Amino acid sequence: MTIDWNAFTPWSALAGGALIGMAASLFALLNGRIAGISGVIGGLFKPTPGDVGWRVAFVLGLVGASLVYALAATLPRPTIDAGWTALIGAGLLVGIGTRYGAGCTSGHGVCGLSRLSPRSLVATLAFMGAGFGTVFVVRHLLAF
Repeated sequence: MTIDWNAFTPWSALAGGALIGMAASLFALLNGRIAGISGVIGGLFKPTPGDVGWRVAFVLGLVGASLVYALAATLPRPTIDAGWTALIGAGLLVGIGTRYGAGCTSGHGVCGLSRLSPRSLVATLAFMGAGFGTVFVVRHLLAF
């Protein structure tokens, strides 16, 4: 394994992690809710009266933050080394996984682990293990 030292940015990663942690903590303290995006968006598909406004504001904030950032700096150009079939399949698998796992990586990994939730620990270990296994199979066994 080699590290691309030009792309190694520990300070911005630390700042981003601290901002995510602070935002998730404030969200839980002020609203009593978990900042898991699958749950936030899932609640929009089965709306409860009085529950839609904050969910829409949350999603708009996620999108709006990148637009505001684009005013101050150049957004990185993403490159995806996969075709549409792989992207759609991966999206469906992630969606199914978040339903079976009762949450996503942000809900379990950020919010659940910080609350010392055993269920979130198991879910996060499963997410990470599946990710490690997938990369190993795709990169080393299938040689993509």
